Amino acid sequence: MSGNSVGKAFVVTCFGESHGRCVGVVVDGCPAGLSLSEAEIQAELDRRRPGLGGVSTARREEDAVEVLSGLFRGFTTGAPICLLVWNRDVDSRPYEEIRNRPRPGHADYTAHVRYGGFSDYRGGGRFSGRITAAYVMAGAVAKRLLGTVGVEVLAHTVQVGPIRLTEGATPEDIRGNAYRNPVRCADAETARLMEAEILKAAGQGDSLGGVVECMALGVPAGLGGPIFDSLDADLAKVLFAIPAVKGVEFGSGFRAASLRGSENNDPFVMRGGRVVTATNNAGGILGGLSTGMPVVLRVAFKPTPSIARRQRTVDLAEGREVELRLSGRHDPCVVPRAVPVVEACVALVLADHALRVGVIPVVLKGKEARRP
Repeated sequence: MSGNSVGKAFVVTCFGESHGRCVGVVVDGCPAGLSLSEAEIQAELDRRRPGLGGVSTARREEDAVEVLSGLFRGFTTGAPICLLVWNRDVDSRPYEEIRNRPRPGHADYTAHVRYGGFSDYRGGGRFSGRITAAYVMAGAVAKRLLGTVGVEVLAHTVQVGPIRLTEGATPEDIRGNAYRNPVRCADAETARLMEAEILKAAGQGDSLGGVVECMALGVPAGLGGPIFDSLDADLAKVLFAIPAVKGVEFGSGFRAASLRGSENNDPFVMRGGRVVTATNNAGGILGGLSTGMPVVLRVAFKPTPSIARRQRTVDLAEGREVELRLSGRHDPCVVPRAVPVVEACVALVLADHALRVGVIPVVLKGKEARRP
């Protein structure tokens, strides 16, 4: 396989499969002198774990992070940081029974073709949402690094199936409310409706998709680069690497297609001696470069393809059409657990670009620096 690394200055390489021994990541390029602890990485992983109630998978992995390299006495050393979690709660029996019958909506068939039948089919293998634990671990390092220059990344659920959050949430709403409910929505009443909709679909043997909104605050102007290194292009690439993502939009996004230029343009104004924009339809990015306004984006997730209903597929060994009914443990909606994953992916890209242009130095010497 190829394509397991991303980034230029902050390089992230992830490894592992859903039912393999572990899932892990190597972060290369993190500056020396960053104060970082296992507890801070663990806190991010804990946010990714299944929530309460019936809105997420019954698989319960401990996901206790192990730091193998790159940290010494509470600070990064400048060496590659290797982080992993072990796969403990694994049951591969349901996948052995259907190994020749690709699940509709999954990568089983495409992986079978691409890798000649040698790819790990258990739990989706390399193509499982389980691998996002690696994104979150690397994202914890990136978020800690961004914090040294005042950048904060926040995400929350704004849609599950037909249920949408109709009013915009403030950063305070997201910080205070998103993790107080199992769907990670910043509004309590909308969260209740979302949870009920997920339970309804699950009770019918079905699943739902939805949308996660993310905002990055404190991003300085000028991150990114023309043409193929544009900030929004790099963000979209990494976000599309999250399993089940089918769409990414920035600012006004697809709604911009129905607006006039006079409605969609963001007027430049002066506020407190700074150049800002009166609105933020651009989502904080123009010409592939950050504007200094909050980077705002939304990520659309398809319904979980593993459902309890009977589906049509083919038996690859026998060359005939068959019916398939899945057993096993699956999220009826992946959106709630994807919230910290989206945050992590956005943080990875922003940290990489901040290092590329020198916003973050290659060796930290301020309050974050270790005193020899």
